[in-house]
Amino acid sequence: MSESVKSVPSSQALAPRTNLYRAAIVGAASLKGKEIAEMLNERKFPAVDIRLLDDDESLGQLEAMGDEISFIQSVRAEQFTHVDFTFFAADADCTRKTWKRARDAGSAIIDASAALEDEPGASVRSLWVERERGLVVPPELQPGPCVTAHPVAVMLALLLLRAQKVGRIRRAVATIFEPASEHGQRGMDELHQQTVNLLSFQPLPKDVFDAQVAFNLIARYGQKSQPALDSVEARVLRHYRKIAGDEAAQPSLFLLQAPTFHGHASAVYLEMENTADLQTLLQALTGDHVTVVPSEEAPPSNVSSAGQADILLSLKADPAQPNGVWLWAVADNLRISALTSVECAESMAAARPTGKIQ
Repeated sequence: MSESVKSVPSSQALAPRTNLYRAAIVGAASLKGKEIAEMLNERKFPAVDIRLLDDDESLGQLEAMGDEISFIQSVRAEQFTHVDFTFFAADADCTRKTWKRARDAGSAIIDASAALEDEPGASVRSLWVERERGLVVPPELQPGPCVTAHPVAVMLALLLLRAQKVGRIRRAVATIFEPASEHGQRGMDELHQQTVNLLSFQPLPKDVFDAQVAFNLIARYGQKSQPALDSVEARVLRHYRKIAGDEAAQPSLFLLQAPTFHGHASAVYLEMENTADLQTLLQALTGDHVTVVPSEEAPPSNVSSAGQADILLSLKADPAQPNGVWLWAVADNLRISALTSVECAESMAAARPTGKIQ
């Protein structure tokens, strides 16, 4: 489609169906919601109408949709009338409260909030990993919720599936540095305010993390913080197993909260069955969605990954273990999540001829 995605005024909400889709984003004011809206426009998703929905605090807020400006409306049942795809980018509680309204109106559900994993018929998906495995998921006429895989699970699955083409992986250990943006705008704001307050010797706000994250690395949040780091770690491993399959190497994982605003960073140690040849491994890892940064260039970082759709990667041999190699991988967490969400909708569109399913 050559024209930009745009939002149609609410007066046209019940207009006759066209050969294009209608979509809604619940949590449109969130970081993930904004990224999904941008990705829909960037990939020219065939939508004639994208409804931006959120809670009362965001009502009336203006958001750019390509060349158009739209405003955020409240999440009401009638907003899902004739909507083909609904993206849930709000927090998990909001998704659980509202998703059935969209389902009952006939909309396909794409869950980027990790709230619907245990619902009947739900599937955890990453099109990147499915293509890497050569999987062809048959389209369903009435699919269950599509839960987008955690971006760290996507990153690990893609890298380990490619690495094991070189040889058997005896052991994989990953340390993941979690950014504040995984807690949305509130997490970003709290890290910023903690930083400012520390430099001015003021008390620290701890509403989100219930712990000091500024200028600090922590392996556990305070008791009042939700979700706990352990539960996020468990979700990453669960999603990894679901998308990578039983034949993939099973990594050990340690998740740390880093004092960074944006982008996942990960140090992954691979112990191969035989001596690791860096050049061969590098060639195996390079490909779609993975960019290996040459050693003569600045090393990849969470800053350099911002706005990038690829995983940025560098390699080095372990000096104490001839069969060992270290991967340093960084990725824009919000962008990968948004791209996964939109690709899921694109794959579901094949079984959803417009004007026939509502």
